Formats: sequence, structure tokens, C-alpha cells
Amino acid sequence: MIEGDGKMKIGLIRCLQTEDMCGTTLCLKAIKEHMGAFQDIQEEIELMNINTCGGCPGKKAITRAENMVKNGCDTIVLSSCITQGSPIGFPCPNKDRMPSVLRKRLRDDIRILTYSH
Repeated sequence: MIEGDGKMKIGLIRCLQTEDMCGTTLCLKAIKEHMGAFQDIQEEIELMNINTCGGCPGKKAITRAENMVKNGCDTIVLSSCITQGSPIGFPCPNKDRMPSVLRKRLRDDIRILTYSH
């Protein structure tokens, strides 16, 4: 974690294809109530940025994550719509590639969570 105020500062990346049917309600609830991917997080969580992957094939997710980190995020969350297919019933075909590319492009101290709720 980046040294600082003891908060987990997250950037949430969501699927563009689900944007019109999902208001991010479950992701926000998971963050607020420390559920799902956040259940073992002891520190306070600050949501700093929400953006989409940019649409298929999700290439903009990498640049957007880099910008989130540049602007202070220490954790990038690939939301459940990307990695688990919620609510449309199928995950992104690039769900396994995105975290590995992020890991290569971001600093080692940046956390990457591969789901939200």
C-alpha cells in the first residue's frame, strides 16, 4: 500500500456493456460495508474513481488504471461485471488477461482486486 493516511484508495473499473443496466449499486454497497472483495480489508476505503473498460476488448482499462494510480489510487478493482459476468450472465472474454497486463504495467505496490461483490 502507498504510505499515507491509512486508507485504501480505490479506482473501480466496470464493464461498458453493462453500464446502462447497472447503477454500480452492489459494488458501492460492497465497498461501503466491507463485503465481497473488501471483507478482509481493515482500513477505511475511499472510492476515488469509477470508470469503464472503454468497451470491448477492454484495452482502455489499462490506460485508465494507470491514470487512476497517477491520481492517487493504490488499488484497482475490476468489478464483478467484468470478471464474473454480473448482471448480463457472462464475463468479459479478456477477464484473465486484464489483471496480468495491469500487473505488468502498474507499480508492484498497487493492489489489483479481480471482483467487487
